[in-house]
Amino acid sequence: MTQVHPTRSLPGSASARARSEPHFNTRVIGSSDLRVYPLALSGNIFGWTADEQATTAILDAFAEGGGNFIDTADSYASGRSELMIGEWMRARRNRDDMVVATKVGKSRENPGMHAEAIKRSVTASLTRLGTSHIDLLYLHVDDESVDFDETLLAVDELIGEGKVRYFGGSDHTGNRLIQARIACGQMGVAPMVAIQSHYNLLHRQEFEIGLAHVATIQGLGIMPRFALASGFLSGKYRQRSDLALNSRGQEAAQYLRRRGIKVLNALDEVAHEHDASPATIALAWLLNKPGVVAPVVSASTATQVPELLAAARVQLTRHQSAELDRSSAY
Repeated sequence: MTQVHPTRSLPGSASARARSEPHFNTRVIGSSDLRVYPLALSGNIFGWTADEQATTAILDAFAEGGGNFIDTADSYASGRSELMIGEWMRARRNRDDMVVATKVGKSRENPGMHAEAIKRSVTASLTRLGTSHIDLLYLHVDDESVDFDETLLAVDELIGEGKVRYFGGSDHTGNRLIQARIACGQMGVAPMVAIQSHYNLLHRQEFEIGLAHVATIQGLGIMPRFALASGFLSGKYRQRSDLALNSRGQEAAQYLRRRGIKVLNALDEVAHEHDASPATIALAWLLNKPGVVAPVVSASTATQVPELLAAARVQLTRHQSAELDRSSAY
């Protein structure tokens, strides 16, 4: 199996200082040595609805609040997300403080999971990010037209070259994860350490039935994406007129039904008990689930970042977790 080495942190860096503080809450991603704050900041709006000034402010607020895990993809804003994150890290000189995850497989230039497409995609991502390595590379699609062996061998070569440290899946079923683990074992290559999956209070069944069990058995770090259900779980969409507030309103419209309102009411109660926001509690509920390392969440403004980071400091009681489970039962 390919050997990987930890990323160096400067003695005086923000991450080094944070790790020395007793209340700095971090989690390890699967079987890797990547230690992250339990919230991944998504770069999906960087270069799209967030311009350079807004992106810089969001990233600054995230880092200043203790965040160190950034999630992007080569397809986000046609690569502009990676460019903006790379420029920010270069300006702040904090690459060693950050754990950077990106994804390949959906870009217009290098689609799919063929070996050459993966290698070209990683090379392009490294250039845009201005870094020598990607900490966590996700396979953004499950491309069944390509033999798993080809994909896994290509990623293992990149790990051996030091361009990628660890990798995971992003759109894989439980059965496909099992196939991947068997193939990795047979070939003696690096296995997946993480899985990103659609999972939140209003989208539970797909993940909890089957995939969660496989991820747990394999010791994969679980990163729930769409963790706030397109912003619905923040509580800002409570009636039809609210859907016109921003561009994501139409995505949240699907949740503005009886079950969605029931979940919001439960979130409101728990949020009141913790003097927190509904968004904070929705993320804390995810962090209370086995195997979950860091929900993936985007912020449209820097002012939203503190309530997202606060989820790592909330300790839900058994009763509160049970109430949220019941309100969101499928």
